[in-house]
Amino acid sequence: MPPAAEQPVSLGIAVLTVSDTRSEADDTSGQYLVEALGEAGHRAVDKAIVRDDIYQIRAVTSAWIADAGVDAVLVTGGTGFSGRDSTPEAVAPLFDKYIEGFGEVFRALSFEEIGSSTIQSRAVAGFANNTVIFCMPGSTGACRTAWNGVIREQLDATHRPCNFVGVLAVRESAE
Repeated sequence: MPPAAEQPVSLGIAVLTVSDTRSEADDTSGQYLVEALGEAGHRAVDKAIVRDDIYQIRAVTSAWIADAGVDAVLVTGGTGFSGRDSTPEAVAPLFDKYIEGFGEVFRALSFEEIGSSTIQSRAVAGFANNTVIFCMPGSTGACRTAWNGVIREQLDATHRPCNFVGVLAVRESAE
């Protein structure tokens, strides 16, 4: 990983909520992520809610990956084992590289909060077209754990000893 920068960098971040039941009025997880990324100095460039359907999830995520204004995608929901949960199956085929450590660290942090129930999370992350994508469970608590425990620092150019912002800069310099 490239070393941390001296100055913060404002990233363009898109937020996707995967749910068969949520609407903008009650999407507390997606709204939490939008607020948290704003407080960290980033820009929410888009926000969407889609049903838990592999092709809808993949279509929205693919469009954001292709958009030069989107540096990161945060996906909340659809990472469990019940019924239609299909976020990992939808998003993982898009990855050029996996971030195996994200799921591992998320579950370690989550274990401290919810115990062994954390094994029911299939949180995943990776890069596609130099866009970093983090997929986390749909509860607001899980989003808070993922953001505060991993994502916030990894999207902070000043975080030492390393972060993902330098990798994202490769995309910007290539365009």
